[in-house]
Amino acid sequence: MTPAEIAPKDRLIVALDLPSVDAAEAMIAKLGDSVTFYKIGYQLAYAGGLPLIGKLADRGKKVFADLKMHDIGNTVARGTESVAKLGATFVTVHAYPQTMKGAVEGRGSASLKILAVTVLTSYDDDDLHAAGYRLSVSELVEARAQQAQVLGVDGLVSSPEEVGSLRKIVGHQMSLVTPGIRPAGAASGDQKRIMTPSRAIAAGADYLVVGRPVVEAADPKAVADTIHAEIAQALG
Repeated sequence: MTPAEIAPKDRLIVALDLPSVDAAEAMIAKLGDSVTFYKIGYQLAYAGGLPLIGKLADRGKKVFADLKMHDIGNTVARGTESVAKLGATFVTVHAYPQTMKGAVEGRGSASLKILAVTVLTSYDDDDLHAAGYRLSVSELVEARAQQAQVLGVDGLVSSPEEVGSLRKIVGHQMSLVTPGIRPAGAASGDQKRIMTPSRAIAAGADYLVVGRPVVEAADPKAVADTIHAEIAQALG
């Protein structure tokens, strides 16, 4: 899907990083028609949230299953096959070649899109070095992007700081999904490579993932609407 084909409202993905399905359902009700795309990650998935993927899909919503799979290729392939049956739009895997290859194979002809996580937005160069990597964040992100493109992965997850360089590598053949989005005035929390919605879109991001600034707000719908307005303005 090219950037022009993405519905403006679909560009905001609200992360349902909440402790229970009841809490997630309450948040979805508060957001109403303001949000069309949701992310279900570890916290909610492990609290019984996986069936919510199908329920949201039945309501016409899109769902990003942020499961960050990483295992031997066959295990990832079988896991991806199962996620495809849940009705998710996106699923994440870590951007290791065997893992990405397994996910693409497991997806088969399903409509599920595979997103490769390049480097977590909570990492900086020091964190990578502590983990045993010799490359910098930018070098590792670019290397993994090139591998993902060759293996047929549909999109990349990276911090907004790397979006500009990634566009030069992958053009518009792959979707760029960016967490680490913080509206002006919002706390950065544990994220180290962050950007405002308008700057991320201007840099070339296709989808913005926003969690705490929305779900912890006194008026989540108002925050989501503000982000949509900022996205629309950045798109011109």
